Amino acid sequence: MNFIEELQWRGLVKDVTDLEGLKERLKNPATCYCGFDPTADSLHVGHLQQILLLRRYQKAGHKPIALCGGATGMIGDPRPTTERKLLTLEEVQYNAECIKKQLSWFLDFNAENAAVVENNYNWISKINVIEFLRDYGKHFNVSYMINKDVVASRLEKGISFTEFTYTILQALDWLHLYETYGCELQIGGSDQWGNLTSGCELIRKMKENSKVFGITSPLITKSDGSKFGKSEGKNVWLDPERTSAYEFYQFWLNTPDADIVDYLKRLSFKTKEEIEALEQSLKDAPHLREAQKALAEELTILVHGEDGLETAKKITSVLFGGDIRTLNPKEIKIALADAKTETIAEGTLLIDAMVAGGIASSKREARDLLKNGVLVNGERITDGNYELNREMAFDHSFVTIRKGKKNYFVLSFE
Repeated sequence: MNFIEELQWRGLVKDVTDLEGLKERLKNPATCYCGFDPTADSLHVGHLQQILLLRRYQKAGHKPIALCGGATGMIGDPRPTTERKLLTLEEVQYNAECIKKQLSWFLDFNAENAAVVENNYNWISKINVIEFLRDYGKHFNVSYMINKDVVASRLEKGISFTEFTYTILQALDWLHLYETYGCELQIGGSDQWGNLTSGCELIRKMKENSKVFGITSPLITKSDGSKFGKSEGKNVWLDPERTSAYEFYQFWLNTPDADIVDYLKRLSFKTKEEIEALEQSLKDAPHLREAQKALAEELTILVHGEDGLETAKKITSVLFGGDIRTLNPKEIKIALADAKTETIAEGTLLIDAMVAGGIASSKREARDLLKNGVLVNGERITDGNYELNREMAFDHSFVTIRKGKKNYFVLSFE
């Protein structure tokens, strides 16, 4: 398989402006780019496919450019529903700097085909309104712009001129990168097709004898119809301060069997043979979840490093039958971030704390539970008159109680 054929096998090709021409062009090193709008101060797993596509191009010998939309982020790519909330310049530039740092984790800046991270505020902010309308706006046909899917879907409800012009700004990005770096290829999700073709058209009209290519990949979807990239309704971020290595690892480990092979093809750098072996394992021994473990380990190392994976696996093993005392207080807080929490006073009896914390519905139920023992900070306790105090607490501030195999509760002292 050549590079494009491998991308097709992985399900990473949807629309291409000139497929055969691109295959021929990529026989030699080329420069490609993908843009990321800084709507938050961190990227999330929904961005991984495009980030890793840039990495794939670099590993194949091409030069990747990751573009932070410091200017376009102030406008907002039109959504099919409503106008985006406009962010301030300070918010956008702060977010762009955070994202720039994150993108640097995935790309090689020391290779011969060294990666570049740019911010389009550096050139778009220098264009005045007359220059924008006269030098660039004249190349865009309004009828053509209206027919783009996302714009057409908004015409009935209404779309502002601000968001309507977004596609021109993105086209300007590609023109700038073409002039500066000789960038001949833009990649993006399938929702970016209209913006990619706008860039192609602008370069064709302004640069004689130019030839550039646009290629999109299908957005990742879940087989049950729910939105990819969320866990318990929350985004799974690439920032370790927002989503811990443990939460990140668990997100991939809990991938349904119906989705895991698709995710492996799109997000893993394992070979076709390795992925097919994992697919066979899924059929022969689904209970082992080898495919899920393989993807969870690979992506956790990529985002959180070897130490992050080690911590994630350590917490996982403890929560599913290990001794919680082997974790440090920080790891325990990460592990039990979603556990039910209650505040208690110093010296509260265990039996009273169990009722207060919702571990038992009554003192009678609490006594029944204690007959078989309840794990307090990993130690089996049967005495209902056992007192909970800071001296025996983790970090002198909280106590963990486990009922059964997996039900954890956290009691914090006032």
